Amino acid sequence: MERRRRTARAFEVIPAVDLKGGRCVQLRQGKQDEVIFSTTQDPVVIAQHWVQLGAKRLHIIDLDAALQEKQTNFKLVARIAETIGAQGRAKIEVGGGIRTYRAAVRLLELGAGRGVDRIIFGTAALHSPALIRDVVTAFSAERVMVAFDVRGGTVAIDGWRELTGVKATEAAQQAEELGAGSLLFTNIDVEGLMRGIEPKIVGEFVRSVRVPVVIAGGVSSAADVAQIKEAGARGAILGSALYTGNVDFVALIQRFQE
Repeated sequence: MERRRRTARAFEVIPAVDLKGGRCVQLRQGKQDEVIFSTTQDPVVIAQHWVQLGAKRLHIIDLDAALQEKQTNFKLVARIAETIGAQGRAKIEVGGGIRTYRAAVRLLELGAGRGVDRIIFGTAALHSPALIRDVVTAFSAERVMVAFDVRGGTVAIDGWRELTGVKATEAAQQAEELGAGSLLFTNIDVEGLMRGIEPKIVGEFVRSVRVPVVIAGGVSSAADVAQIKEAGARGAILGSALYTGNVDFVALIQRFQE
């Protein structure tokens, strides 16, 4: 398949809303026993907070589904989609444990197409490439994102627990050929450490494909966001740095979001 050219798209500063046990949490390097942030506050309220501050997109991950293969937070995701997405207040992308066509359709049909803007495949992209093609064909490339969690330059799957040995840039090109409309790159080596990104690795990944790329992992300052934007990525996802007060979200929106 001939690669599409990366189309012009505004840069987005995207808050992460990670769900575990019905709560909004942040984990260090995806480890269940290393919780950086957790609150009993309703995740819908948290999602509304980021939108009120200027977020145009929310990044929602069902951590329980990613680790246990069950969409245990589906009703909560549906509430966020109804409150935020279906009302046109912001776009929503959802990932975590989406390994079947049924699971994909269930999410994409939330809000009759106005709730969840796109879904994020992870493990399934390597184990079930036909699934990616089927969902793209049924819904469109723009509604399908493929995520690559990367450690030491190679892709990790199954909630970051298994290293595949597949080079991240090669996997990215394969996902592009399957029809994915966008890609998500998470650098596990720096994720949750709040020590900054690795610009060289980010740039290499962005240049390896023509579809839009969003970057996560280690984003902890305005300088990190600037480097991500300069690399040609279309967005930066912030998690721990936001919830611990390490960065000023409004300032980032005003400076970087287009």
